[in-house]
Amino acid sequence: MSSVDIRSAKRPPPDAVLASIADYVIGCEITSEVAYETARYCLMDTLACGFQALDYAACTKLMGPVVPGATMPGGSRVPGTSWELDPVQGAFNIGAMIRWLDFNDTWLAAEWGHPSDNLGGILAVADYLSRKAAAEGRDPLSVRDVLTAMIKAHEIQGVIALENSFNRVGLDHVLLVRIATTAVVTGMLGGNREQIINAVSNAWIDGGALRTYRHAPNTGSRKSWAAGDATSRGVRHALIAMTGEMGYPSALSAAGWGFCDVLFDGKPLSFPQEYGSYVMENVLFKISFPAEFHAQTAVEAAMELHAEVADRVDEVKEVLIETQEPGVRIIDKTGPLDNPADRDHCIQYMVAVPLVFGRLTAADYEDDVASDSRVDALRDKMRVKENGRFTRDYYDAEKRYIGNAVQVFFKDGTATARVEVEFPIGHRKRRQEGIPVLVSKFESSLAGKLATGQFDRLTDLCADQAGLEKTPVDDFMALLVKA
Repeated sequence: MSSVDIRSAKRPPPDAVLASIADYVIGCEITSEVAYETARYCLMDTLACGFQALDYAACTKLMGPVVPGATMPGGSRVPGTSWELDPVQGAFNIGAMIRWLDFNDTWLAAEWGHPSDNLGGILAVADYLSRKAAAEGRDPLSVRDVLTAMIKAHEIQGVIALENSFNRVGLDHVLLVRIATTAVVTGMLGGNREQIINAVSNAWIDGGALRTYRHAPNTGSRKSWAAGDATSRGVRHALIAMTGEMGYPSALSAAGWGFCDVLFDGKPLSFPQEYGSYVMENVLFKISFPAEFHAQTAVEAAMELHAEVADRVDEVKEVLIETQEPGVRIIDKTGPLDNPADRDHCIQYMVAVPLVFGRLTAADYEDDVASDSRVDALRDKMRVKENGRFTRDYYDAEKRYIGNAVQVFFKDGTATARVEVEFPIGHRKRRQEGIPVLVSKFESSLAGKLATGQFDRLTDLCADQAGLEKTPVDDFMALLVKA
């Protein structure tokens, strides 16, 4: 893809991809009130996901210092715990708990992903910097600074994803978490343009994790901590760059050795638009169900059919699920499902549970529910097919729908209505309906995990856009942790 003489040792100017990211981080002032309001809700939703994950030992066993005893008093605090860690490990902890239950926000395009994964690095570094500033008599960062970093991280991850499909070459989407976290955290640390370029170049040179752990027959729990790993790696790259460590200007475009030639089939990255605040304004929230996003509307449709089907499971002849092409490619899965990570990436399982039980919660991916014979009985009768209109609307930049339809046919020749849902409650088109549900998710997720007065102060603050934005980060974090 490069016309540069591969024999020349002359260092070229930075790749445009690197330069545009750095210029955006340093030079773009976010002025969108919608973006800041959405970022506030995103912060609440993301924290809710993390607090819910604290109920699962599979998550908490990975938390704390990477080496027992290696804590850092005055460092980054981890919400819902009493851990104080260095910012790199703090980012891993926060990132892992955010992503554990597959319940945080989503961006769907040529590539998909969960931009709020970046909050792991952003919040860990913001708390560390704020506590350090307060100890030295300087002004700490404010929560508005956190929201700004979130908007920019969402934008970097989401715009790169619009026309560049890393999953089609076998790379996991957490690559984009590492890139976005590296960029915004280097800026938070005070990095200049060159330092951001250097840091981000190293993030690209890391390559990408394989998607092996997301797909049968190897689906496993790494998909729940992969984003924590990526955002913590971003913090590490940022800290390295701040020492003055060099970067690699043609990290993407270098002939033969650059990211694009080695890992992206020799194609340059494609960018249909400049960075702004588009992604945060249009991000999708997983409000009702902890489920892979391509199945969210399928779950909603199944919930509507529950009353007709629950008492007639033995009479079911076929369940037809119509979905988008990515839904077929990613979560159409038959055969034994060995663990929760397997089940929450199986559209048949995510439809069967609400048909039988009238719900889908994180606990429903555990063995006691999965062992109910009715679930697999229904899975065996399901047929998944692509609906071309759903696929077109999924990729349409003006829509970004995630359509699914479910219909159940019985042995006596009768059938339920065909229930179609074009976009989930977390879609921008359903914000008015969705935000009260999001707030309820936030409050119910944190209730009982913090002291009563602490919880009340936090919920009141999060309901006040202006008050939250001006709150020092170290004061905000104090409301989230155990004394």
